[in-house]
Amino acid sequence: MKQTLKMATFALAMSTSLFSVQSGATGAETFSPEQQARIGEIAADYLVAHPDVLIEVSKKLQARQQAMQQQTYVQSALKTHRLLMQLDGVPVKGPADSKVIVTEFFDYECIACSMMAPVMEKVMAANADVRFAFRDWTIFAARYPESEQASRRGLSIYRKHGADTYMAFHNGIYQTGHNEGKLTAEDIEKAAVATSAGGNASEDSNAASDQIIENNADLAEMLGLTGTPGIIVMPAENATPDNTTVIPGVVSEQVMQQAIARAAKG
Repeated sequence: MKQTLKMATFALAMSTSLFSVQSGATGAETFSPEQQARIGEIAADYLVAHPDVLIEVSKKLQARQQAMQQQTYVQSALKTHRLLMQLDGVPVKGPADSKVIVTEFFDYECIACSMMAPVMEKVMAANADVRFAFRDWTIFAARYPESEQASRRGLSIYRKHGADTYMAFHNGIYQTGHNEGKLTAEDIEKAAVATSAGGNASEDSNAASDQIIENNADLAEMLGLTGTPGIIVMPAENATPDNTTVIPGVVSEQVMQQAIARAAKG
């Protein structure tokens, strides 16, 4: 396999870089158009005969791109650390003096967020010393008004009834299995009533909720997030690239635990 990779590397180099060989080097001459074409044919024939090489190269390229994107996310998280720690009005669960903060940007109409919800429940149960913040980012609201309606209701419930009742509502919405336009006003009402937090939110509380949602959207943009869920795991203080993790999507409980463990070391 090593020999194959060496040959593939040679073929790729031949097809991509030899075209730019400069005549400035001592004794070096540029390839003629015919030679360049032949080199390209040889490389192409080799890769057609060894498609596993292309797969391997593709995997390495994807891994490199993901690593670069993670570095970009982390740097953005570090720059906005102070804002991420400002949690006035943002639903939080966990001790105020926690050394680790897990922040999730979510939308109630997001199917990926729905998939992540039971994972977050397990992670929260296993990490009572960690503080979890839930930031409504209603990216689906333009298409599905229930996205904003559910967020407004949840934020109102949090203000009036606290974290435990809020989490019951939050998870209750996802447990309906309704998302991507299928969530209804009835679903929202049932989730609220099930927590003994019935009654519609007032216009004043809607205004307060809308301000929080707007702030969350601004912060998500600063972070460079492109969708939900977007999860940031970092220390409350002394955050660094080594102890900060940004997760743009659905991951396993194990990945979450590893990120929390890194943050705890900070």
